[in-house]
Amino acid sequence: MSDVVTAAVEALGAKLGGEGFDATAKFEISGEGALIIDADGVRAGDDDADVTLTADQETFQAILDGELNATAAFMSGKLAVDGDMGAAMRLASVLA
Repeated sequence: MSDVVTAAVEALGAKLGGEGFDATAKFEISGEGALIIDADGVRAGDDDADVTLTADQETFQAILDGELNATAAFMSGKLAVDGDMGAAMRLASVLA
């Protein structure tokens, strides 16, 4: 697992406040790996998910830091979403 994924797991865990998510979402960070967010929290992994969000490291970091809105990243083509758009929108509100 890359340092980027390890840091992302910690950052997302903090954003969720130790809570889980009501669906299964996977973040794929291009060239770094993937992480899963589900009812158990956040962990590194490449499991099947209801929705998969894919971005490069810079875009993902900007979303985590609050410098880039996930919806704006999607609309500008910096964030790809595959699967349950409802789950993606709920996750975007958690990340805001």
